[in-house]
Amino acid sequence: MTTTEATPESTPDTSTATAAVEAAALPWADVHAEHFKMLRLAPLTTDRATGARPLRFVQFGYAERHDRHHSLLRMVVQLPGQRVRSEQNHLDIWVDHDKHRVHFGPGNSLEIEPANRGIGRFLVAQAAAWAKKKWSHYRVDGVDLANKDALNEATRLRRDHFLRIQGFDVAYADVQHLKGNVQPGKVGDVLDSWNTEKVQFVEILEAAQMLQQADQNLAEQEVKLRKEEEKVIKFKREDSGLRFTITCLVAFTVFQAGLLIWIATHR
Repeated sequence: MTTTEATPESTPDTSTATAAVEAAALPWADVHAEHFKMLRLAPLTTDRATGARPLRFVQFGYAERHDRHHSLLRMVVQLPGQRVRSEQNHLDIWVDHDKHRVHFGPGNSLEIEPANRGIGRFLVAQAAAWAKKKWSHYRVDGVDLANKDALNEATRLRRDHFLRIQGFDVAYADVQHLKGNVQPGKVGDVLDSWNTEKVQFVEILEAAQMLQQADQNLAEQEVKLRKEEEKVIKFKREDSGLRFTITCLVAFTVFQAGLLIWIATHR
């Protein structure tokens, strides 16, 4: 199941600076992730809206580019054995050094699969930490929130909670909470933290240790299974012996009964 989480881009009130960025041909269109890390998605209780949330391991990839006018951080989350649409699990953060502006892309929303696992907050936190290193004083462009996310109250509340907990200011132009937007702000106001109980980095040595432990546990389980199979074979052998003994006793009892009847009838 896929949820949409809004990320800050341009609004009509603040579109002047962003329009200039969009009008110009942005560089690095063909940049793909170059550095990769493993993420552990902790097992969580089943959610009524998004379903089961078992333990999963996914791959976080990123690449960055810089020139005199722009900087780019491109991030993706790849799911082993599962393909997602190109707009899913993808977040760009663009920096315009000429205008001291920052905006998120590639669209005006962040679509995550699997949903409700903490990946959205993780990506935004990584973007904020990257931008704060050098451009904490830059302005983050606002964004008009998608109306479709406000049609379901639970979805809207989840989206607004995601934005506000990361430091964005969400405002609505109507009492029905349909026309919402994220107000422009400073890069320094965006939080670079996420729920580490849901999403954790897994280092190579840690992953190797996990594999080693899993292999050891598997070997131990195989030994236990072999012992249980030997017990079952032993019980089956004993059961067959008992069945043969019982059969012999029944046959002997029938013979004895027949013999007694024959003696009693031939006196």
